[in-house]
Amino acid sequence: MADRLTVVVVEEDRDRAIAIVDALKASEDCDVFVIGNVSGLARQIAAHEPDVVLIDIDNPTRDMLEELTLASGPLERPVAMFVSGAAGGLATAAIEAGVSAYVVDGLKAERLKPIMDAAIARFQMVRQMRTELAETRRALEERKVIDRAKGVLMKARGVGEEEAYAMLRKTAMDQGRKVADVAEALVTASGLLS
Repeated sequence: MADRLTVVVVEEDRDRAIAIVDALKASEDCDVFVIGNVSGLARQIAAHEPDVVLIDIDNPTRDMLEELTLASGPLERPVAMFVSGAAGGLATAAIEAGVSAYVVDGLKAERLKPIMDAAIARFQMVRQMRTELAETRRALEERKVIDRAKGVLMKARGVGEEEAYAMLRKTAMDQGRKVADVAEALVTASGLLS
């Protein structure tokens, strides 16, 4: 996160919005933008390119929660949602949608900074896990392609697995490419020849 945060606050009540802005300015070096009308929320949030989104809502319905969650871009930035009371299953739905913090009993100025810090930390942790998962999936797919390419070479050239891999690696080095890319090309070409 940047040293100076850009925070978007989604709050329809003007007095509460002012209290939130005052609390943020007192506890955090940040630029705060308030969105008081939720129509076109995604566009309004995107226009500010915030680091964090704080949503204060009294009694969300599942549809409203889903719309707010999608509009706030929880996969792009930390989102903390403050609600007045516990509503069955909404917390789970919000967390599953990517909300970093779901706080029941509304937004209170003294709790704002620690909750925002927790939302940022949780977002960064989840983003790191997503990145690691994507890299693991990519590595697994590359491994599968390399194994298929080795099979093609073993069958076509009558060589063992180690020799087939050595052929892939040598070709990759000679061409300045990744072994997985050479393997993908070989698998594709063998599919055309079959």
